[in-house]
Amino acid sequence: MSYDRGKEIADHGSSGDPPSHSPSRYESQKRRDWNTFGQYLRNQRPPVHIAHCHSNHVLEFLRYLDQFGKTKVHLQGCIFYGQPEPPAPCTCPLRQAWGSLDALIGRLRAAYEENGGSPESNPFASSTIRVYLREVKECQAKARGIPHKKKKKSTKGEDSSSTLHFS
Repeated sequence: MSYDRGKEIADHGSSGDPPSHSPSRYESQKRRDWNTFGQYLRNQRPPVHIAHCHSNHVLEFLRYLDQFGKTKVHLQGCIFYGQPEPPAPCTCPLRQAWGSLDALIGRLRAAYEENGGSPESNPFASSTIRVYLREVKECQAKARGIPHKKKKKSTKGEDSSSTLHFS
């Protein structure tokens, strides 16, 4: 099936608005992420087919992406370790932000299943990946001096007067 941009404009007017069936930003990003991961696997020596992909390949991919990160993560020996806003530059590495990695894994998990992978064998949904993401989150929070506390599960009848509420 060929794509005719001229016919699309004629059918949808000349306003330049995209047709209603164009993919959402999320869907476009998910497709780009899926293609990037596939390219990463093909570039491995030897190349890895997606059917043979496992959580270690995903971990290697996430670590590979760190070289393109823009988030300064202070090392424990750095004088700015634990400071949310350091007063001067340092030589600590740039990494992918935890939130970016978490969102990426969510999109890849969905793409894997949409492309025929079974939920039971989804390498993006493995406990190994969940543990890695939790460790990245905690490490980045400590490096920036942000306390990371687990949320307590509240029980019925528990006094909520000690809970802070923001409006």
